Amino acid sequence: MRHAKSSWDNPDLADVDRPLSARGRHAARKMGRRLAKRHADPDLIVSSPAVRALKTARILARRLNHPRRGILVNPRIYACTAEHLWHTVQVLEDRFLTVILVGHNPEITALAHRFCGQITHMPTCAVVRLRFDIDCWRDIGTTMPLQTEFDYPKRPKRGRT
Repeated sequence: MRHAKSSWDNPDLADVDRPLSARGRHAARKMGRRLAKRHADPDLIVSSPAVRALKTARILARRLNHPRRGILVNPRIYACTAEHLWHTVQVLEDRFLTVILVGHNPEITALAHRFCGQITHMPTCAVVRLRFDIDCWRDIGTTMPLQTEFDYPKRPKRGRT
């Protein structure tokens, strides 16, 4: 998931400290409701430490009835590469079967594109849901996903998959 829309009201804030805008908070709640309707039940949410990403993760967790302590803040996924995001997924503990990664562009789009070539841009608060037939996280990328879903806040209802 790409974090929701951030606020630029205070241009003096460091990038990592930028909060969500009102539109971003609304979009995060909307996407959380959509994921809840699809019965998303993550074992773990991994978030960048950037304020906008962590707030997106917390809103999502609340909508999915996921405990806040079930959010892992990983500083290594802020200002990284798609390769690093991929490695972050590969080293997850295998006890976690379903994981939501909340990160930033361009790396989150590049990672999604690696598994689904049709995804070339993830707008803010977009979600890509990938299902793999693998036994452990380190095998991510050895096969293509069995199922891919792509959704974002402004996507028309009819067009969602």
